[in-house]
Amino acid sequence: MDKIKGKAKEATGKLTGDRRKEAEGKADQAKAKTEGALGGAGERAKGVKDSLKNDDDR
Repeated sequence: MDKIKGKAKEATGKLTGDRRKEAEGKADQAKAKTEGALGGAGERAKGVKDSLKNDDDR
């Protein structure tokens, strides 16, 4: 959601010449990208944990 919101803010800022709004949009997009990367890392860690747990059951 932050990515879409960020793109909209950035576009609005570009159209209106509002550099602050444009920068806010870029920041929102960066936030979304970071959150996505952290979420992916968490899912991978859970997968490793589950994999190790299954190895212990054998």
